[in-house]
Amino acid sequence: MKRSYYLFNPGRLSRRDNTLKFTPVDEQGNDQKPRYIPVEGVEDLYCFGSLDANSAMYNFLGKNGINVHFFDYYEHYTGSFMAKDYLLAGQVQVNQVLHYHNTYKRQVLARKFVEGASANMLRNLKYYRNRGPDVESEIEKIELLSKNIGKSENVAELMGIEGNIRQVYYQCFDKIVPGYYFGTRTRRPPENELNVLVSFGNMMCYAACLSVIYHTQLNPTISFLHEPGARRYSLALDLSEIFKPVLVDRTIFSVINKKQIQPKDFDHQGQLCMLKKAAKQNFIRSFEERLKETIQHRKLKRKVSYKQLVKMECYKLVKHVMGIEGYEPWKAKW
Repeated sequence: MKRSYYLFNPGRLSRRDNTLKFTPVDEQGNDQKPRYIPVEGVEDLYCFGSLDANSAMYNFLGKNGINVHFFDYYEHYTGSFMAKDYLLAGQVQVNQVLHYHNTYKRQVLARKFVEGASANMLRNLKYYRNRGPDVESEIEKIELLSKNIGKSENVAELMGIEGNIRQVYYQCFDKIVPGYYFGTRTRRPPENELNVLVSFGNMMCYAACLSVIYHTQLNPTISFLHEPGARRYSLALDLSEIFKPVLVDRTIFSVINKKQIQPKDFDHQGQLCMLKKAAKQNFIRSFEERLKETIQHRKLKRKVSYKQLVKMECYKLVKHVMGIEGYEPWKAKW
């Protein structure tokens, strides 16, 4: 089974037959013990340190369908090398573009993404409300704001509603993880521990959704809620809105409440707050476990993993743009 590999140290990536050879280097630039990875077992590479690789290496990765996601020193996602779009289908892509250009059709899909995100944020809050934290007023506010989703007349208005919902939602984090302060959402740079975890987790979710989209017939650059950009795969942003509450936020609550990540695991530099390497590894490990976790699917009547749910969401989007079946976002039921 293919899996994701995480490269935390700077180093060189080379090829030995059908095996990837990663040679880490220390702070003085000295080679460390190399790591060998069979290429047939690699789905993605996540690089958190500088990576030295030549064009022949990227040709090899591309031919084997291996994507590479890059993060900078401050844990910001900077971009991806995506293998050739071998599954793209012309008719799906044409219909995807038509849905973007048609104001009504785009608005229908954009509303669905916000509807799914709002429902899953509410599900998180109701789950924790039953375990002690007083988040009743925030739940009522989000339920009230959510009623405006169907009334929105354009994507800009819809993004505003989604932003207001998320702002109320983030106010609950202090109650769910006592001892930590969220404040307002800060990104570049994140100014405290919870903002760091949210930013880092959101980037992991975005990259995971992008990798799943790549293995479907959808074009990751054509989106509906977020504006398509020249330098980003914006459909992954749309899709991640639905899954961030379940994949990212629940992972944050878990690693903090289980003390897998503690205040000592953060590095403060003025207004900048960063995760230390060991904490980053702990978070990624928990995030990967979350992706593999299974739930009982009511319609299929069998267990599916969260990663499979993301892929199923892509297939539902394909059916929608092809006019086969209207899209309904996945909403957590637990």
